Amino acid sequence: MLKPNLNELGKLAKDTHIENKKYFDKLKKRTPKNLDKVMQDLHDAEFKKTDCLDCANCCKTTGPLFTITDIERISKNFKQKPQQFIDQYLRIDEDNDYVLQSVPCTFLDSDNKCFIYDIRPKACREFPHTDRKKFQQITDLTLKNVEVCPAAYNIVEKMKEKLPL
Repeated sequence: MLKPNLNELGKLAKDTHIENKKYFDKLKKRTPKNLDKVMQDLHDAEFKKTDCLDCANCCKTTGPLFTITDIERISKNFKQKPQQFIDQYLRIDEDNDYVLQSVPCTFLDSDNKCFIYDIRPKACREFPHTDRKKFQQITDLTLKNVEVCPAAYNIVEKMKEKLPL
């Protein structure tokens, strides 16, 4: 069972948003030297007990960015030209990035498995990005991911305990 469950996550994320934003603002100003190590440890501990197949909320509610490398790799696997893949599955968003035409993800199966798991986009492989080097540079992204991913929520809560500012 996911903690927090998806029904609670939106409210919890909203309730902690201002606190998290203030925390991350302080973090950027006074970044602990061990931040990346702490984040890696918190990420690893959380994902030892989290099975993303129980949730897949990220795939159901948000779409990844597709890099040109992602598009070339996936389209080759589909035996398509990159432009055919783009025309069939993607659109350009307001930031001029390639994203899915719609959510939930086209490649999500009914059992929460990914049809293209082995060749999935980099953004999917790295989600929720809580083990990223220079974590303090992606706090805006993390604030968004806390609203979508119970594991990201838990990692941020544990981070605030482990690294009080």
